Amino acid sequence: MAQSTSLPGTQNIAQHQLPNGISLLIHENHTSQSVVIAGSFEAGSIFETPAQSGLAALTAGSVMRGTQARDFDQIFDELEGIGANLSVSGGTHQANFYGKSLSEDLGILVDNLADVLRNPIFPTDQVERLRGETLTALHMREQSTRYRASRAFQEQLYPPEHPYHYATSGSIDSITALKTEAVRDFHTQHYGPAGMVMVIVGAVQTEHALAAVEQAFADWQNPHQTTAPSLPAVNSVIESRRENVSIPGKSQSDIMLGVRGPSRLDSDYLAASLANSVLGQFGMMGRIGATVREQLGLAYYASSRLSGGHGPRPWSVSAGVAPHNVQLALDRIQDEIKHLIQEPISSDELADNQAYFTGHLPLQLEGNEGIAGAILNMVAYDLGLDYLVNYRDEIYSLTVDDLLVAAQRYWNLDELVIAVAGPA
Repeated sequence: MAQSTSLPGTQNIAQHQLPNGISLLIHENHTSQSVVIAGSFEAGSIFETPAQSGLAALTAGSVMRGTQARDFDQIFDELEGIGANLSVSGGTHQANFYGKSLSEDLGILVDNLADVLRNPIFPTDQVERLRGETLTALHMREQSTRYRASRAFQEQLYPPEHPYHYATSGSIDSITALKTEAVRDFHTQHYGPAGMVMVIVGAVQTEHALAAVEQAFADWQNPHQTTAPSLPAVNSVIESRRENVSIPGKSQSDIMLGVRGPSRLDSDYLAASLANSVLGQFGMMGRIGATVREQLGLAYYASSRLSGGHGPRPWSVSAGVAPHNVQLALDRIQDEIKHLIQEPISSDELADNQAYFTGHLPLQLEGNEGIAGAILNMVAYDLGLDYLVNYRDEIYSLTVDDLLVAAQRYWNLDELVIAVAGPA
């Protein structure tokens, strides 16, 4: 397939490496007057101890609560005055930032981003306000059957010494115990330019975008910044496990079951993605949706998900069902998984899903946000800057046997983790 100049690739993505370690990628897109900044750096929950669960997310949420030059109101008044938005969030492996403005306001956006990342002062009253908001959200989630099933599933799938065992938002106990000083220390140790990736997409000239970033970030140094630890190894689940979570007063039960799936770095990730689409995504949520929801009427929703990421994240199925239908829904879901790993899918199913994957790509790249996210992923997972250009060929090179082998590699019904949350 010939390379298309309309897709982001090596021919139209400018790459620059700042001396302090920041990788900057710029893609000019003059079909819109906006500009988007997206990026990440190693400051996620992988650095936390179990007792500090939620610290990375609390730190990320606190950096915009006041800096040496701007208080909370000044930060948001300046951004709202130009119709821009800016956010920083904490994930498992990285902290992430995102901003959007009109192209002529890129300098203001970059200056604000640099200020909140480099110079936060973590005002005690603002950190306490954010802590209160986080605790309120956590208390509300405790009454959600869907959230509680997901948490129980994650905790059964990964051992307590593994970072995937914990929620990035933390727990009520851990967030309550965290001190503002711990937030300041986490920023000192993990916020810095080394390993940062920044992507700028929009109606800007490459040289202007580069100049704005260099002016705001080039002199940033953090000699205390630490490198990310390796993920601890996890043993294979040797027998099926089931966790039942009782939430009095609920009228619905939520189910989550699954296994550890591939990371985004694994060579069979795309094959597993197509297999997952057949299982519980394509059309009305794939085979599971067709059987469990449409034909049998057992579920309010039913779908599968392949999480991906830097490590072996879950490949899971979730459903919301009436409590008396829990076991029947579990049985039928497992029937569909068994079907997926015992028989190759049909050539028509493969063709339909290949067409969906390649046809959906242009929709994902319609806006600057989608383009920036795609470029960031290409760098984060070392996919190569021509990944999108070659994507169609990659998808259509997959065979029914590739999908079968990928499904068989990860799914084993004798090593299944199941979590159910609902009324007693």
